[in-house]
Amino acid sequence: MNTPEQQAQFAKLPSVDRVLLDNAAAPLIESHGRKAVTAAIRNAIAELRTDLLAGTSVDISSDAVLSAAARSLAQSENLSLVSVYNLTGTVLHTNLGRAALPQEALDAVMTVAAGASNLEYDLTTGRRGERDDHIEAQITAITGAEAATVVNNNAAAVMLVLNTLGFGKGVAVSRGELVEIGGSFRVPDIMARSGCELIEVGTTNRTHLKDFRAALVKGAGMIMKVHTSNYVIEGFTAVVPEPELGKLAAEHDVPFVNDLGSGTLINLDDYGLPHEPTPMEALKAGADVVTFSGDKLLGGPQAGIIVGCKELVDKITANPMKRALRCDKMTMAALSSVLRLYDDPDRLAQRLPTLRWLTRSPQEISVNAEPVAAALRTICSGHADIEIIECQSQIGSGALPTRTVASIGIACTPPTTETSVGNWLAAFAAAFRKLPKPVIGRIHDDRFILDLRCLDDISDFIINLEHLELPQ
Repeated sequence: MNTPEQQAQFAKLPSVDRVLLDNAAAPLIESHGRKAVTAAIRNAIAELRTDLLAGTSVDISSDAVLSAAARSLAQSENLSLVSVYNLTGTVLHTNLGRAALPQEALDAVMTVAAGASNLEYDLTTGRRGERDDHIEAQITAITGAEAATVVNNNAAAVMLVLNTLGFGKGVAVSRGELVEIGGSFRVPDIMARSGCELIEVGTTNRTHLKDFRAALVKGAGMIMKVHTSNYVIEGFTAVVPEPELGKLAAEHDVPFVNDLGSGTLINLDDYGLPHEPTPMEALKAGADVVTFSGDKLLGGPQAGIIVGCKELVDKITANPMKRALRCDKMTMAALSSVLRLYDDPDRLAQRLPTLRWLTRSPQEISVNAEPVAAALRTICSGHADIEIIECQSQIGSGALPTRTVASIGIACTPPTTETSVGNWLAAFAAAFRKLPKPVIGRIHDDRFILDLRCLDDISDFIINLEHLELPQ
């Protein structure tokens, strides 16, 4: 039960209508609308009531209520999804949005997003068109495939292919390829959801052609290969070469599907990077259908790309599930613009952000290191020791998990007087995440490290650092 003193305080609390009539409320109503301001005022008064019940001494004037409401409204306007600096050393970081789009793709997205477009309208005939028509010719020209289609991500591509070509059938997959990727996406689970029966062949480390042949003899209706993009099995191992799988599938008149996961449309060896299988190689090796991502090594928007022989791709496109998994106009515009960059391979590394960052030499990266380190030494004086270091970047998103690329970074080390290094590192990293444009680094060997591989404009970055509020 409330005390007489509390009852007296409650009686002094301003009403919602009274606060709304205050002249100071007019700018808030103009900016946010009466409904939002009314709700914010009501919440502010409720919080004051809670404080009074707790015995806390608080300002209960109309001005105090309006100030609290204004803070709440300002905070509610902050977008949850924001741009950040990726200085983790993982170029294609799944948690940070993977591939950054080139300017050409951003311009294309703005163009189609601003109004009506011919997404499913044939300007030549004046009749309904197909959205895949905007990108299919580009994909087939690059990959050499007979046909292609696109869905909203590679997980969807795999599921759609399985549901179309393997529904009600057994699908033979090597035990060593029953992967789980981010978000608990497991091949066995996807097969079950797609209406397929998983037939495991071989063992974790060794699978032979005879294992697949035995599965086909027992009635398997499809062979699937899954690129083990996020782990490597080494030692006493054996895998069946893809041409042999393709030939075996053809002999038994069943589809051979190859899921590349990340996928790249170029030979990374030409850029001094470790090799990653391409759709072109997979098709040449005998795959009937190949799936891969658009937002990883390809450097485009999130998408799942399906290429292969026309008969099978037509079946996949005709699946009713395709509509549920299709891409929107902005994705199609961005993907088409990125694919167009591949027509000019001589300039691809300069125009495609993902490839530009992956191919940067340590010497090039080091040019940015000293100015950034100098700024940090000033800002972090007395809080951390700042040192330019050699480090290793990784491609990310499941591509080449055991291979790294030499890079340059800045290590922030806690003072020798710091007693709890773990707490210091957590607080230090949190301070960088609270910057106007959050900076995401990584904690390694009791240091907070900023890998500079993906940092372009250091002038804006240094200005952003000036807002850093370090833990005391």
